[in-house]
Amino acid sequence: MIRWAGRSVPGRGPRTLVRVNATDRTPADLLGSALAADPGRPLVTFYDDATGERVELSVATFANWVAKTANLLQDELSAEPGDRVALLLPAHWQTAVWLLACASVGVIADVGGEPGVADVVVSGPDTLEAARACGGARVAMALRPLGGRFAQRPEGFADYAVEVPGQGDRFVPYAPVDPEEPGLIVAGREFSGAEVVERARAEATGLGLIGPGSRILSGLPYDTWEGLNAGLYGPLATGGSVVLCRHLGRLAGEALDKRIESERVTAVAR
Repeated sequence: MIRWAGRSVPGRGPRTLVRVNATDRTPADLLGSALAADPGRPLVTFYDDATGERVELSVATFANWVAKTANLLQDELSAEPGDRVALLLPAHWQTAVWLLACASVGVIADVGGEPGVADVVVSGPDTLEAARACGGARVAMALRPLGGRFAQRPEGFADYAVEVPGQGDRFVPYAPVDPEEPGLIVAGREFSGAEVVERARAEATGLGLIGPGSRILSGLPYDTWEGLNAGLYGPLATGGSVVLCRHLGRLAGEALDKRIESERVTAVAR
């Protein structure tokens, strides 16, 4: 369900169209434009209502995580354009980082994909057994507050929190990323990088993302296009930001209203 949160973006009406950079053809391009335009603004604010965690990432901080993860993917995991990366991860700020890292390298981010046919698998702590079916590189993510590592590294996996800090802060792909090649698979649907950008832009106003300054709170999982769009691609494509909430069902009534007000939310997807 998508609803307005009762706020408006200053100076803009409900049908205002956002200006976009016509040269942006992939999600990685969108991030690059956001970084050039206003690196200090919030991009992803993450809540886990099961643990009380809150993390806020500016465009610059998010882009730095993406660059480090893309370098890990390209250099340490030997991923190449066209390879498939199965992401066995929930809606989480680190999942958003992996989605943009995949777009930066030119590999296919297969959300909830079958590990047995993937070249690389990235698994949260609850899907490690399923992830062992991958015959390629395996990365485990503890998904602990502040990006913490596992107390003991899962056998057969690289611990993301151990490996990523030492990666470079700037990323340059070895091969240009073709926006027309497959870049995302979710719920059995394949999208090219260009299709992700085009669809995110086309559906922005339906989400309530009416321009820079729009801020959407999303409690949707990342296992559908709708969840990915509300929770990442839509805000990125419009100069907005997202308050991404895991276990949002634990929050209701006045507590949810208070979050919407305190985070200056302009639209809600749940």
